[in-house]
Amino acid sequence: MVENNQIIKVRRVNFFYGNFKALTDVTMDVERNKVTALIGPSGCGKSTLLRLFNRMNDLIDGTRVEGNILFDGQDIYAPEVDPVDVRRRIGMVFQKPNPFPKSIFNNVTYAPKLSGITGKIDLEYLVEKSLKQAVLWDEVKDILDTSAMTLSGGQQQRLCIARALAMKPDVLLMDEPTSALDPISTAKIEELIDELKNSFTIIIVTHNMQQAARVSSQTGFFYLGKLIEYNATDKIFTNPDMKQTEDYITGRFG
Repeated sequence: MVENNQIIKVRRVNFFYGNFKALTDVTMDVERNKVTALIGPSGCGKSTLLRLFNRMNDLIDGTRVEGNILFDGQDIYAPEVDPVDVRRRIGMVFQKPNPFPKSIFNNVTYAPKLSGITGKIDLEYLVEKSLKQAVLWDEVKDILDTSAMTLSGGQQQRLCIARALAMKPDVLLMDEPTSALDPISTAKIEELIDELKNSFTIIIVTHNMQQAARVSSQTGFFYLGKLIEYNATDKIFTNPDMKQTEDYITGRFG
């Protein structure tokens, strides 16, 4: 029986790149249909943890994971679990917009076509729905055959979000999704995150503490591969339990 409000459970996870231990004994629960932010200085393990959630680290030679990551009650690192299936249900948006050098339409339909959706009407519906969810439809509905590379950076990032949503994931991982964008595009993505949490669980890595405070309901603070504190965002930012968290948030280090 899965506890309905917890979609991902991390239990005593250690992670190694070769001999380097990037994560130490991380335990946390991610709540369904909420936004969880992971903060901390560069190189503290937050992006590594994010990539563990959809097994992206499997693609790096010499890595090793210990402990358990349960997604809807199933350990995603169990031998019988197909990583491709995990990535279908847990989508990812990267730091820099990375649209394919194809049309806007073909960007959104690329993965659905690979997974067997080929009907023209089905694909058209999926493109419209995904672009509407990413609040991009009105801007591109008349230029769907145009190359995605002609869009602005902010539009490209929303297209990448639409591309992830086209696979109908349960969880959306975002690795610093606005760090390459201007303030107006950043605000649009933040509004979008607020909208999407009604339908998806979102985990965001961000260097921008104001952003974490604005968009998330839970925040985890990482330092040197350890989860120092994990709590409601309001508490983390106004009354943290750990001095280390307070020092980071007030800018004393990091």
